[in-house]
Amino acid sequence: MCGFVFASEERIGMKMFKESYDNIFHRGPDNQTIEESNGFWGFHRLSIMDLTSNGNQPFSHNGKKLVCNGEVYNFLHLKELLKDSYEFRSESDCEVLIPLYEKFGFEIMLKMLDAEFVLVMYDEETGEIMAARDPIGIRPMFYGYDRIMGGICFASEAKGLIGFCDEVYPFPPGHYYKDGDFHLYYKNGEFHIYNDIADPKIIVDEPLDTVTEKIREKLEKGIAKRLHSDAPMGFLLSGGLDSSLVCAVAQRYLDKKIKTFAIGMETDPIDLKYAREVADFLGTDHTEVIMTKEDVLESLEKVIWHLETWDITTIRASIGMYLVCKYIHENTDLKVLMTGEVSDEIFGYKYTDFAPCPEEFQKEAQKRIRELYMYDVLRADRVIAANSMEARVPFGDLNFVDYVMSINPEKKMNRYGKGKYLLRKAFEGLNYLPDSILYREKAAFSDAVGHSMVDCLKEYAENKYTDEDLEKAEEKYPYRTPFTKESLLYRDIFEKFYPGHAHWIKDFWMPNRTWEGCDVDDPSARVLKNYGESGK
Repeated sequence: MCGFVFASEERIGMKMFKESYDNIFHRGPDNQTIEESNGFWGFHRLSIMDLTSNGNQPFSHNGKKLVCNGEVYNFLHLKELLKDSYEFRSESDCEVLIPLYEKFGFEIMLKMLDAEFVLVMYDEETGEIMAARDPIGIRPMFYGYDRIMGGICFASEAKGLIGFCDEVYPFPPGHYYKDGDFHLYYKNGEFHIYNDIADPKIIVDEPLDTVTEKIREKLEKGIAKRLHSDAPMGFLLSGGLDSSLVCAVAQRYLDKKIKTFAIGMETDPIDLKYAREVADFLGTDHTEVIMTKEDVLESLEKVIWHLETWDITTIRASIGMYLVCKYIHENTDLKVLMTGEVSDEIFGYKYTDFAPCPEEFQKEAQKRIRELYMYDVLRADRVIAANSMEARVPFGDLNFVDYVMSINPEKKMNRYGKGKYLLRKAFEGLNYLPDSILYREKAAFSDAVGHSMVDCLKEYAENKYTDEDLEKAEEKYPYRTPFTKESLLYRDIFEKFYPGHAHWIKDFWMPNRTWEGCDVDDPSARVLKNYGESGK
């Protein structure tokens, strides 16, 4: 996971720029570069592909300059396409971007990428500043306008901009920014959508066996392509369906034991026993990490600083993930972690069992995909990057997501007595996983590390705030007012670090409360009547 800061106006001064640039050092401790040329370009590198200095950024060629935090999974194919017109100087996957732009133009270049990425590019010949983000928003980027000259600025995290930009916004996934006049970008710059991955162009209605076979094949390919890394890789394993499938497929592709990691509370872990069952079945090199209530409370402020959010479920789920990543960073040489995010958004959560019809199920999936950058993939990126590692998300593979979103939504609804049935059936009878795991009930990560974690946070907030404090929350925070003492705690910590920037997050992540059975006041599946065996 790398990080960058770009400011188009050099008149903000190096001191102000560097102070903000230093805020995201954790994203790339292997190499630091600041260049002053047509703006300030700051890059923190985490060396993943081509571990030599040849892969350092910014990349420059023919008057074009580029920074990119990303993994281009089809870079070998693209290099072959460009070999007659460009001489490559590194084995970095991101080096293909400038020559690809020169040959095809910016929008076509973006549509040719099988990648998770954010990038900023400057073309000296046209004077254009360009920026783009992958269709799901797996890699983060923010933009703003500097308070000195009003110049456009971009950074991997908001904390890289707030030191010299008054207004900072998330860069929308699947969009690009392109500007024809370097000096008037703040007047003329526009955002263009190039890929709304949530909106399939067709809906296919194929036999169930055909659907599940394609799901398996496309997911296997999505996992396999993400195994390409020059830096050592590990796997987060909760023992739930999604992370277990990632580990199972990866172990089949690799000729050595994969390294897996699970975390749970010391008193009542749920996930650990299931993760151990999967690890034993696959024969992985497995590590269990134990966390305490003290660990939870001690890490809370740091986690919120890294996340840049006040959302309840994002913060809850991030604490265990942050602590297991902290352990990995401090005790191993791993730099890449495979995770299981994005599956729930396309196949369904526990609450989507209550979807009243196929149309509503599809609309909910589209909403969840379009908002992923504010919730689950935000969590995965920030807590892994906080510990100087890179997240890879196979369920976010573009070809895979595009296909699953195109499946007749009636087939994706829970008509089978088990949520996410298509995904489960896709791997049934092939000895990837024990049936006890393949058909294990969905349990949210923040619950499955141990119910005592959330209970501990609620108790801490209950002791910190009075009922009167909560009653005054609306006056204090009129935008997305905290409605529990726990949510007030998170909002106060967020505002301590990022005052006035609550708009980065649109709303609290909650089930669709317009559906019968989902009108709840807590994001945890524990409050749903279909929670059932999930907490066991």
